[in-house]
Amino acid sequence: MLRRKMGYADPSSGKDILGNRSLCFIFICAFGLVTLLQQILYGKNYIKRYLENYEGSFEYNSTACRELRQEIMDVKVLTISVLATHLGGLNPTLGTTPMVPNMAGPSKGELGIAGGEYRVKTSELFERWRNLQVCHWSQNKEETSNFKMSLSRCCNAPAFLFTTKRNTPAGTKLRYEVDTSGILPITTEVFKMFPDDMPYSKSQYKKCAVIGNGGIIKNSKCGKEIDSADFVFRCNIPPINDKYSADVGTKTDLVTINPSIITERFQKLEKWRRPFFEVLQNYENSSVVLPAFYNTRNTDVSFRVKYMLDDFDSQRGVFFFHPQYLLNVQRFWAVQGVRAKRLSSGLMLVTAALEMCEEVHLYGFWAFPMNPSGIFITHHYYDNVKPRPGFHAMPHEIFNFIHMHTRGIINLHTGPCT
Repeated sequence: MLRRKMGYADPSSGKDILGNRSLCFIFICAFGLVTLLQQILYGKNYIKRYLENYEGSFEYNSTACRELRQEIMDVKVLTISVLATHLGGLNPTLGTTPMVPNMAGPSKGELGIAGGEYRVKTSELFERWRNLQVCHWSQNKEETSNFKMSLSRCCNAPAFLFTTKRNTPAGTKLRYEVDTSGILPITTEVFKMFPDDMPYSKSQYKKCAVIGNGGIIKNSKCGKEIDSADFVFRCNIPPINDKYSADVGTKTDLVTINPSIITERFQKLEKWRRPFFEVLQNYENSSVVLPAFYNTRNTDVSFRVKYMLDDFDSQRGVFFFHPQYLLNVQRFWAVQGVRAKRLSSGLMLVTAALEMCEEVHLYGFWAFPMNPSGIFITHHYYDNVKPRPGFHAMPHEIFNFIHMHTRGIINLHTGPCT
C-alpha cells in the first residue's frame, strides 16, 4: 500500500511553475515599477501629502525643502486676480498684470524651468508658501553675500544712507530726489543739522528685525522675538502700546516718519508741538529719519521736527535720507521688477538693513487682502485704511521678499511665532 501511494505521487509537487509564489513576485515587481513611475511623475504631490501629516520642521537643505523652495523659485510671473484686487484694495491698475521680479536664477546645482515664464495665481503661490513653512529657514551665506555686494556697489548705505557733514559738505547744491530741477543750497544752518558721519557701519549688527505695519502680524505673538533682535527698524511711527506690543514688540532703534503724517496729524507743527513730542516718547531714545529731500514740500516740515526736538532738549538722533541714496535704491529695485512711483518705507529700511546687518528678519510685511491660509486680514495691524492707489507697488515688493526668503537672503515671517 505504501509503495502504491508513493507511485501515484504528483511529480510536479514542490515546484511552482507560474504558481502562487511566481505570480506574487511578478505582482510585487509591477507594483514597485508603477510606484516608481508615480514618484517620477507626481513626486511633488507625494511630498505635499507627506508634509500634511508631518509635525515638526525639515532642515533647510533637506530633499523635501529643496523641492519646495524650487517650486517657489519656478514662479517668475505672479498674476493678481481682479477679485482679490477689488476685495483687498490693491492697486486696481494691476488687475491681472503679471508681477515679474528680475531676480537671479536658482542657485547653482538646483534645477529651474528652461525658457519661457511660469505663471501662477496668488492662491497657488500661497499654497506653495504654506508648504514651505515646514522648512526651517537658514541663511545662505553665498546668496546673501552676493546680494549685499550688489547693494554696496549701487547704494552703499554705510556711507550714503543719510546726509552727513562728510558726504554733503557746506556749500553743496543738493538736488532733490523727485523735484530734480529743484536744488537746495546747503547753508551753514542746514549743515549744522547733519551728523558728522554715518552713525552705522557695514554689518554692524548680527540680527536685525524690520517691522512692517501689515495686518499679517496681528495675533502673531511675535513681540518677544522682535524685541530680542540686536536692532529694530519701524515704519512711520506705528502704535506699539500695550494693545499691540505682544504682536509687534516695543523695542525701536530707528523709526521713519513720513512728512505727510506731520502735516495731517500734527498740523505741520505750526501750532502745538507737544502732542507729537509725546508720541515720540513711546519710542524711548530711538532715532528718527525723514525724507526731507524727497521734494521741496517735505523740507520745511522735516526741519521742524529737528527744531522741535532741539527745543525740548531731546538727545534723539534726527536724520534725513540722502536723496541720491533713495534714487539709487529706486533704480536697484526697478531692475528686480519693483516699478512704482515711490518705494514703500518698509522696502527702504529692508534695503538699508541688508547692508547694516548680518541677518535680516521681516515681520508685518504682506500685500494681499488675505493671509497665506486664505483668511481675510486688515491692511494694517491697527486699522484698515488702504494706501493711495498707484503710489506703491506692494505686491511686487512682497513677491521679491518671498523669493529672497526662498534663496536664504532674508527671513520673511508671515505666521505666528512660537
